[in-house]
Amino acid sequence: VQLVESGGGLVQPGASLRLSCVASGFSISTYDINWYRQPPGKERELVAVVTRAGGDTNYAESVKGRFTASRDNGKNTAYLQMNSLAPEDTAVYCCRATSLWGTDYWGQGTQVTVSS
Repeated sequence: VQLVESGGGLVQPGASLRLSCVASGFSISTYDINWYRQPPGKERELVAVVTRAGGDTNYAESVKGRFTASRDNGKNTAYLQMNSLAPEDTAVYCCRATSLWGTDYWGQGTQVTVSS
């Protein structure tokens, strides 16, 4: 059972990236997918959630209008589309799968660096 993120990298301000979170060993269809980030020297924060039921989404104010979380249950994959990236978006981004019965899986994270 694991979650593996990919898609991070070094980009210039204003650029876009799409992160992927691929699950193996379980089906994400019954899990909420949560995206977190941890900037250097700061605490981890929740930036986006895409729910199991209908794929409803919620976002932190700091990313609302720029980030879009989505999921493809058929591919067992969740995504975080990040547009208009700014230096303050620099962080390690992780996905987390949570279920109603308390099962909880974390990915290892992918680094996103926004710098000119």
